[in-house]
Amino acid sequence: MRTRTALTLTATALAAALTLSGCVSGEGGATDAAAAEGAGEDSTASAGATTWSSDTLTLDFATYNPLSLVIKDQGWLEATLGDDVTVSWVQSAGSNKANEALRAGAIDVGSTAGSAALLARSNGSPIQAIDIYSQPEWAALVVPQGSDITSVADLRGHTVAATKGTDPYFFLLQALDEAGVGLDEVEVQNLQHADGKAALETGAVDAWSGLDPLMAASEATAGSTLLYRNIDFNTYGFLNATEDFLAASPDLAQVVVDAYEKARAWAQENPEETAAILAEVAGIDPAVATTVISERTNLDIDPVPGDAQRKVLEIVGPIFVESGDVQSQDQIDDALDTLFVPQFAEQADPSRIG
Repeated sequence: MRTRTALTLTATALAAALTLSGCVSGEGGATDAAAAEGAGEDSTASAGATTWSSDTLTLDFATYNPLSLVIKDQGWLEATLGDDVTVSWVQSAGSNKANEALRAGAIDVGSTAGSAALLARSNGSPIQAIDIYSQPEWAALVVPQGSDITSVADLRGHTVAATKGTDPYFFLLQALDEAGVGLDEVEVQNLQHADGKAALETGAVDAWSGLDPLMAASEATAGSTLLYRNIDFNTYGFLNATEDFLAASPDLAQVVVDAYEKARAWAQENPEETAAILAEVAGIDPAVATTVISERTNLDIDPVPGDAQRKVLEIVGPIFVESGDVQSQDQIDDALDTLFVPQFAEQADPSRIG
């Protein structure tokens, strides 16, 4: 790697970086239009230059985020940033793990469910959403083949595996609430997604709040059954970054979002290739991967975080308070007012990606 030369920011870009550190626009923030425009201008200029705000960029890839797999597979960030920036990839096993890595500074950008992003922000994690990568139906309640459980109400008195801090866990909370089943009426075993799948298939638990592509694989290989589905209980896929990263490296944040929008178009134009990439990374049958991509992943959405996501999270927020995952509704409200940073997605330009 070549020695990185000193970065020279324009006054406008510096103002944008400082603004990004504490404010957002659109959802109750105070970022003004000029500062947001400055961030985009600086990012565009940097994309054509050989100097960047940092000589490293670390981001996650995850099987629940197919766009991250496409970007990693195609090498677009490495090609765009060249030798001046070392791009490192860290696999996230779930939203909770991505949030842990963001909070610890182990990654600069990470992918989670919207509910997990809200939970983290409500509890003090300095993360903000810069892009919406998908509207997935990635969570559902699953029972083993031949189970006597035929409704959510039947879960009373039974054990359910779920990964706390992720969309399947919040899917479980919403499903129980809708069915009038108290959280104290089921035994929730906090297992990572893959362990929850294994527990279901070996009979160690009675049900599992599952996540694709593991869920689709369990259907195909173990005959597991989807007990309850509801796409409205799935809270979008959020691409998040830390406030420190956005303040220090708005240019790199913009490049990442540009790459995501290039990947969105590529994945929609190449669904078979996208499924093949997912199958290889996840170690699943290509037919299962095709089901996930073609039937349970909607990529044709507005990538700008805002009202659509807020409406979903406003439903989930009070459930966090009721379950004890967040202490007060005030924390939820504050998080909703500061979670979204829309300008990167608003100014995304896939043509800047090499």
